[in-house]
Amino acid sequence: MKAETVSRFDAADYLPDVETAAAYLEAAIEEAGDDPAVIATALGAIARSGNLSELSRRTGISREGLYKALSAEGNPSFATIVKVARALGLSIEFHASAP
Repeated sequence: MKAETVSRFDAADYLPDVETAAAYLEAAIEEAGDDPAVIATALGAIARSGNLSELSRRTGISREGLYKALSAEGNPSFATIVKVARALGLSIEFHASAP
């Protein structure tokens, strides 16, 4: 019997454009509940789907800083999230929700 080879899933491999990235981030926010790490991780996947060096230049945040902040263990400031979102061509919106 031949052994199967399985590669690790990375959402960044499935985010070809900003529209798909926005839908992915919206779904992550919806599913995150009160866990901001889910949102940071999703934003990190979106960042990795493109040119991280260019994103670093546009945000003024080092590549290492982006990797760290946008990981499951990261704790990015809201300012970092806003900078990264804007540099990726995304906007942040708030809508009223039922309590």
